[in-house]
Amino acid sequence: MNPTPSDSHIPALSALSGIAQGDGSNSPTSEHHTPLISVIVVSYFTGSHLSATIDSVLSQDFSFELIVVDNGNPNTIVEELRSRSERHEEMRLLTGHGNVGFATACNLGAKKASGKFLLFLNPDAELSAHTLSRFHGEGAKLTPPWMLGPKLLNEDGTEQRGGRRDVLTPWTALIEGLKLYKLAPNSAAVKRFNKHEGVAPTNTSPVPVISGACMFLPADDYWSIGGMDQGYFLHVEDVDFCFRFRKSGGRTFFVPSIEVVHHKSTSAAPAYFVEWHKTKGFVRYFWKNFRPDYPALFLLLLSAGIVLFFMIKMAIVGVARAFGFLRMRNGKLTAGKRS
Repeated sequence: MNPTPSDSHIPALSALSGIAQGDGSNSPTSEHHTPLISVIVVSYFTGSHLSATIDSVLSQDFSFELIVVDNGNPNTIVEELRSRSERHEEMRLLTGHGNVGFATACNLGAKKASGKFLLFLNPDAELSAHTLSRFHGEGAKLTPPWMLGPKLLNEDGTEQRGGRRDVLTPWTALIEGLKLYKLAPNSAAVKRFNKHEGVAPTNTSPVPVISGACMFLPADDYWSIGGMDQGYFLHVEDVDFCFRFRKSGGRTFFVPSIEVVHHKSTSAAPAYFVEWHKTKGFVRYFWKNFRPDYPALFLLLLSAGIVLFFMIKMAIVGVARAFGFLRMRNGKLTAGKRS
């Protein structure tokens, strides 16, 4: 098991020692007891759901601290977060480092965490009552290293894609991308990466990959593989973490009795920015983890396909926006003529 990395291994961490908000009175390591769970929320232009996420954490009936990592929000949002951290001793704010990427921000929060357990929670996900105590109870039944993920729900109550997944390989990526699973839905050779459309287990069950939108595990287990790979800026870091965790002997479980609503895509970040980093993340993941097992030519073709898909998607988005702009403009011109 690797030790927790020193501050020098995490960009800007040494500078953060004086940036965590408050005078120390709200530090869980001062005169208050050390929390069992550290909830880490990374925020970047999250939108209106951030407040609800924070509320859902602060209302938990368990020993916890909430660490919000400001990854470059507007000043108005930062001031709101600072004000809340001053009013709630359980909440701390890490700010001032800019947008260092999601994976690096997760590591920043985890390095500052005091809890024995870590819960990584997206800023647009909401915990229901007793979620922390239930996560802790499920974990108490297991022998480390382990990691738990809840049943992620859409706003309409349906199970969300990504909450339980198979190992992402170049082959399963091809199956998902080309929808080959529709040709032989019952064939093991073309099984899907995403499992949300299948029958969900009723009990806690092993699953290769869970979502970083809500991920619970012991802090020692998190650092045993070095935390998140900071080579990922946005997206795919959770898939990579699960892959490395499993490869190192860790066990990952899907807990259907714990449900978390994940609103998804609430960030005001430009679509191009998000999709480009997702594209780079997938390419990095496949070359990093599968180069010995797959021919370089196959990975090159797959990478080219991923980039091409990104370009087509962005072109479609651009055309749709241009069409919408023209319709809006023509509508205004027509209204002006009628008046």
